[in-house]
Amino acid sequence: MASEAEVLDELRRLRARVPQLTGALAAGVDGLVLAQDTPGIEPERVAALTVTALGVAMRMADATGQGDFRELLVRGVYGYVATYAAGRGAVLTVLAQDRVNVGRLLLEGRRTGARIGELVDAEAAATAEAAEQADAAPAKAPAKTTTARTRTARAPRTTATTNARTTTES
Repeated sequence: MASEAEVLDELRRLRARVPQLTGALAAGVDGLVLAQDTPGIEPERVAALTVTALGVAMRMADATGQGDFRELLVRGVYGYVATYAAGRGAVLTVLAQDRVNVGRLLLEGRRTGARIGELVDAEAAATAEAAEQADAAPAKAPAKTTTARTRTARAPRTTATTNARTTTES
């Protein structure tokens, strides 16, 4: 996957642009944490819950004919949890205080999700291409060890030059 440092840098920039964020996490669609900036929150648990919510949100969007999943916003008493599609292989989850400007949260979350998606998808494409090239490269057969062949001289033919006619008498 994309380098953790690059993804973490994107998460920190997001938190700088939206000061009311209390945490941000990028996870693969398999639930593994790619990078996290979630003080006081258990990132593995949030990633697992994110993937579970993602599955439900994707089915909901599909069942209602709304197309591919883009984002999910949950509002609680103390704030928001927003989840965004981040390319084909990742999701971005941000936690925000109740007083956050929701429009700004959505706008910045979408932008960051797109950037993280580019990083993750580019890394996945590079990995797939490298694997494809490794599979496509013909396996070199081990070099055959040949021993030098020597030719022995033949003795000259000696044939009798007799007239060997075969006659058939009836």
